[in-house]
Amino acid sequence: MKNTITFLLIFVSAIFNQDIKALENCVKFNVELDRDDYFQGENLYLDFNIKIDSGFLIYSVHPDKSLSPTYIDIIDSTYFKNYGIIHEPNPKRKFDEGFSQYIYYHKNNFKLTYDLVLSELINPGVYKINGFLNYLACEPTMCIPKYDEFEFNLNILEGEKRENYSTFIETEYSDYYISNNENTELNKEISKGLFSFIIFSISMGFLALLTPCVFPMIPITVSYFTKEGEKENRNPLKSASIYALGIIVIFSSLGIILALSLGASGAQNLAQNPWINLFIALLFVYFAFSLFGYYEIQIPSFLRQYSLQLESKGGILGILFMSLTFTLTSFTCTVQFVGLLLVAASAGHYFWPIIGMLSFSTAFAFPFFFLALFPQYLSKLPKSGGWLNSVKVTMGFLELAAAFKFISNSDLVWGWDIFTRFTVLLIWSFILLLICFYLFGLFKTPHDSIITRLSKMRILYAVLFLSTSIYFSSGLFGYKLHVLVESYLPPSKVDNWISSLDEALILSKAENKPILIDFTGYTCTNCRWMELYIFEENEVQYLFNNFILTKLYTDGKEEIHKINQKMEVERFGTAALPFYVILSPDNKEIATFPGMNKNKQKFIDFLEISLFDFKNDKY
Repeated sequence: MKNTITFLLIFVSAIFNQDIKALENCVKFNVELDRDDYFQGENLYLDFNIKIDSGFLIYSVHPDKSLSPTYIDIIDSTYFKNYGIIHEPNPKRKFDEGFSQYIYYHKNNFKLTYDLVLSELINPGVYKINGFLNYLACEPTMCIPKYDEFEFNLNILEGEKRENYSTFIETEYSDYYISNNENTELNKEISKGLFSFIIFSISMGFLALLTPCVFPMIPITVSYFTKEGEKENRNPLKSASIYALGIIVIFSSLGIILALSLGASGAQNLAQNPWINLFIALLFVYFAFSLFGYYEIQIPSFLRQYSLQLESKGGILGILFMSLTFTLTSFTCTVQFVGLLLVAASAGHYFWPIIGMLSFSTAFAFPFFFLALFPQYLSKLPKSGGWLNSVKVTMGFLELAAAFKFISNSDLVWGWDIFTRFTVLLIWSFILLLICFYLFGLFKTPHDSIITRLSKMRILYAVLFLSTSIYFSSGLFGYKLHVLVESYLPPSKVDNWISSLDEALILSKAENKPILIDFTGYTCTNCRWMELYIFEENEVQYLFNNFILTKLYTDGKEEIHKINQKMEVERFGTAALPFYVILSPDNKEIATFPGMNKNKQKFIDFLEISLFDFKNDKY
């Protein structure tokens, strides 16, 4: 009996080892370069001609379409830039009963093309490059991981790169994956060259000026520099330049530093932090009462000595502090492009994120240079004292109103439920009414002169603020205000969207519907704008019936909010809010829609095309 058992063990072991040996030799490949010689900075196209024995398979390179994605690892990475694309033909697809999901794989013969960019710092010469093709070799009963080594010789010549070898290739393949998890859209822009990337970054900066989160800084900038212009020996052009340069440097450096130290969402986390929002609110209240004339803004003496203008009240440090305030408020609505740059920076890539942030913030700061410049010149006009003080006081009231927006942000995150839509709208209506009373001369502030008669312009503005106050008051009784106003207010109702992806997946499988994920934030003004302007459309509401609606908040205090944020960054490669994703019931990505977009039809097309792809298994 003992001998029989021993024989069976040896027999089973032999069969098992034979299967392992078959798996080890089931995949063969060779590596070919697209040409013999290269110049620094050119693209290099590495072809992997892969042959798979009958009955075996390896998985797709796409991480969301495979249990264990195939990938290529270049050991000598210093010779290449930090991004590359693996092109693959459309993988086959089948449902795996064991894992209860679809898997995507390759059989027989196929070709992968690794599209790389050579470093511009590599010296001319011949280099031996080593790497590994990493994959999971499978047959119906088992799989084993493989790490097959390969090498090739790289011949670098001295000379300028050729333009026809300086773009990512277009292939007939419909599916490709960026090897280091950077976003495809960002890499496409980078591949066009430095000048094109700068122009693209600048255009993104100008587009960001159209987002609602920028608007509160307009009266704040005007009011602050109106007061600055009254100070003696102050050069308006210099002050405006310092403000704009401060925005550029602080916006770029703070974003990159926080991305490197706290991850891709570091800057956004700082801006969304309830303590930071409360600090900004108190700062605006402090500025407001200074504009009312109750005190002058002064920085502490131990800091003032470091200012280049010791005779000023705020000096350079005060202006830079305003630049920091601008940066913090603008990061509360990080647009898609900045989200991509910060993800790239958090992954350890510096050159393109720095160039992108500097270009983006330059365009972002450009109009605020003029907003800082003109009030200072107005302050120096003859007889500007009386009417200019009225302007300052009016701006002070507007800063006071803006403060309650940031207080409500803290309320939303901490869950006080005090500064609700009703409360904030009531306060805003009252502040606008106070401006009306002030302009009609019903009360004065410390530096106001005696009003002997009301000018037509003063009456016009008083009536305008009174009308606005009445309009805002109508919102207290259920009337829906303009989308731009509503987007700044706390949400008025709890929607019926699911707040857990796990729960959404269960419902998605049960009802055979795709999942629409809305990555959003409690403090995200752009998110509210999309919800009010796009989501309320009848056609969008009709299409929503075909989805499992899921809203994942990323800026709350609970652990789930951190998990949601991590998922957005690591899986979808962005930290932007809002960000929309459509998933299949088996948790596969069908499509994404980046950020706020005022074009309703584009969002409708996004939903309709995703539904079509889901119903026809085209994802």
